[in-house]
Amino acid sequence: MPELPEIQAHAERLDQAFATATLERFRPLSFTALKTAVPSPEDAAGHSLVFVGRRGKHLLLDFGTVTFVVHLMQGGRLLVDTKQAARPRGGVARWTFTDGRALLLTEAGTERKAGVWLVAGDPEAQEPLARLGPDADQLDEAALAQLVGAHSMRLHGFLRDQHVVAGLGRRLANEICHRAGLSPFAMTAKLETAEVARLHEAIQVCINQSLAYERGRDSMSSSKERPGDVHHREGEPCAVCGDTVRAVEYRSYTVNYCPTCQTGGKLLADNTTSRFLK
Repeated sequence: MPELPEIQAHAERLDQAFATATLERFRPLSFTALKTAVPSPEDAAGHSLVFVGRRGKHLLLDFGTVTFVVHLMQGGRLLVDTKQAARPRGGVARWTFTDGRALLLTEAGTERKAGVWLVAGDPEAQEPLARLGPDADQLDEAALAQLVGAHSMRLHGFLRDQHVVAGLGRRLANEICHRAGLSPFAMTAKLETAEVARLHEAIQVCINQSLAYERGRDSMSSSKERPGDVHHREGEPCAVCGDTVRAVEYRSYTVNYCPTCQTGGKLLADNTTSRFLK
């Protein structure tokens, strides 16, 4: 799933290309595309796009009086629609502008989880943004320390919980834990001051590195293209110490880590059969 860096860079590209364009029509192309009934998409017609922004993993298309909040989920993409076909492959929703251009929300696969919320007023006070935690790139060390102390949970889950810290996902959680030299299953409430400082530094560096990579592209990267030292690199040598990168497998995702860098050389047990390292 695209995370904060991918969404931020894509928002910047879309903003540069479409800001000030006047919306002619928004059209859902699938039954599940539009998640809200009020306000009506017609309320946005005739209004100019003020800006394209980001909150957490969501894109925000602000038309002044109303805002389209877009979640790409795993396989979604918001692309310039050059063909404007009546039934585009994987089409979820389309924004058509008065200058003839269009944006198309697509989603690969058959799950159709990508969606659009249309909200009036402050979008951050309403679903799906209302319960998000602070954006990870906006956290200073003191704010992170407060969150860590308030949520006793495994570090990897803490980083991925959008209600605690917004914008991070599986890849960045793996990379941040590795850079900070912390076990992905360390308990947050037990982190010492120096460890929180390392965690804060790792969050900022990993986000900034990924953002620089995305800003150097003209389109959003795919998952396999995104740089990293441990994510999806099980069996390969760690770029820092040369030890073998290991994995703990879950049904829907994988936790990657380096034993030497993160767990004092100990291997994390399979979660279904043994206790995790703390």
